[in-house]
Amino acid sequence: MSFVPAPHPPEFRRRAVDLARLGDKPVSVVAKELSISESCLRNWMAQADADTGATDSRLSSADRRELAELRKEKRRLEIENEILKRAAAYFARENVLPK
Repeated sequence: MSFVPAPHPPEFRRRAVDLARLGDKPVSVVAKELSISESCLRNWMAQADADTGATDSRLSSADRRELAELRKEKRRLEIENEILKRAAAYFARENVLPK
């Protein structure tokens, strides 16, 4: 069984990004002091840039949430559409066959 650490709170992430951006220490040192990986901190920095509109290469957190909701809704509608197609085919057969 593998251990999955709990996600860090948003305030911790914001403070970590702020510390890394001060430029007093390299990102790798800041990450090590906070007991997180350098790649994790760099991901948080990139996400913070996307959230503030500083870069166009990533989706903001709000856009990610909306995208996830839209994908769920799309899947639900596809299932409903398939059910309706099958029901229409069933009732079409019922009306064509002699009684």
